[in-house]
Amino acid sequence: MSSKKSISKKGLSRLAVSMVNQIFLYLGSILTLIWGIAHLFPTKSVVKGFGDISIDNKRIITMEWIIEGISLIFIGVLVSSVTYIDYTSIISKTIYWLSFIMLNVMSLISLFTGFRIKFLPFKLCPLIFTTSSLLILIGSYL
Repeated sequence: MSSKKSISKKGLSRLAVSMVNQIFLYLGSILTLIWGIAHLFPTKSVVKGFGDISIDNKRIITMEWIIEGISLIFIGVLVSSVTYIDYTSIISKTIYWLSFIMLNVMSLISLFTGFRIKFLPFKLCPLIFTTSSLLILIGSYL
């Protein structure tokens, strides 16, 4: 009888860890997704903030701004999707690692470029990217 109780406790403990893993993974993916969506809204005003520049430069800034937002949305949706399907598979683990790496690369780029700008959302990018990446990493290895 006591062995059944200890097995039940082990099973419950594994279930709790499993839930915590998934919560971390979903939090990391949702933070990334929301920041990507939020990134798209100010596109027009960001481009306007550059002042009187050529139409080609406006298009390049618009393109790059939208690409970053869409990339973040993609990472968030991808991490959420593989977490929902099977967060323990080797494919999921690979996607978590690649997302972790990509978010940290984006964080470093933002740290050395946008972080120097006085506009607060630019300063938040490295913090949000790093936080998301750590949530994903922790969720994949707890």
